[in-house]
Amino acid sequence: MRSDRPGIGLTLAAGAGLVFLHLPILLIFLYAFTTEERTYQFPPPGLTLKWFAVAWAREDIWPPLWLSLKVAAIATALAMVLGTLAAAAMARARFFGRNQVGLLILLPIALPGIITGMSLRSAFDVLGVPFSTWTIVLGHATFCIVIVYNNAVARLRRLSGPLVEASLDLGANGFQTFWHVILPNLGSALLAGGMLAFALSFDEVIVTTFTAGQQSTLPIWMLNELVRPRQRPVTNVVAIVVFAATFVPILIAYYLTRDGDATAGAGK
Repeated sequence: MRSDRPGIGLTLAAGAGLVFLHLPILLIFLYAFTTEERTYQFPPPGLTLKWFAVAWAREDIWPPLWLSLKVAAIATALAMVLGTLAAAAMARARFFGRNQVGLLILLPIALPGIITGMSLRSAFDVLGVPFSTWTIVLGHATFCIVIVYNNAVARLRRLSGPLVEASLDLGANGFQTFWHVILPNLGSALLAGGMLAFALSFDEVIVTTFTAGQQSTLPIWMLNELVRPRQRPVTNVVAIVVFAATFVPILIAYYLTRDGDATAGAGK
């Protein structure tokens, strides 16, 4: 009888791959508790919780943290609106050049971040737009829209067309159809896309470097601290915060969309 269990070689290879991917993250966690301030001695000479209190008291951490949260929230909100509208148009409409337009929508997530950042900076310089929180938001929205669009258009294409037509035939107007029929079916996909967009925006570095001017988001702050280290364990503590702020939304998005085939068209 043929067994569906993987062989020992495949299991070992998968385990080695997981160790390769996640061991550096575990080391960051470990060195957030080390008693040594400037060197990465292994094993650590001792463990302590004092760096969490030091990080909490560092006044230079809080402004970048609030800026990152603000930018991620605004960019995600813009992406939710624009990405949903674009998905609705692409899922239902049929027009010449539709595939090419779809490719253009997906292009920002496919391009290297440095290309996107350079093009945005050049555009802001030509238009005379001063660097501000909004230039960072616009930069992040370019790829956040794609994340929401991908989730929304996939769900809309699985949504039964006759379901919408039945709602209209029964007397519902466009808004009522959207609110009672489309949105309940689209809700989990939109929420998952928003979670992923927030996570990507919160830890974005490359595009932010070109659009931030003199401002500093939390990832930029971490990059500067690594170049000119003062208290390396504090940087590792902040890295744990960034990890949590990105991992939790991604985990929620995974659980929201893992049964997408079953929930699409199933109403609330």
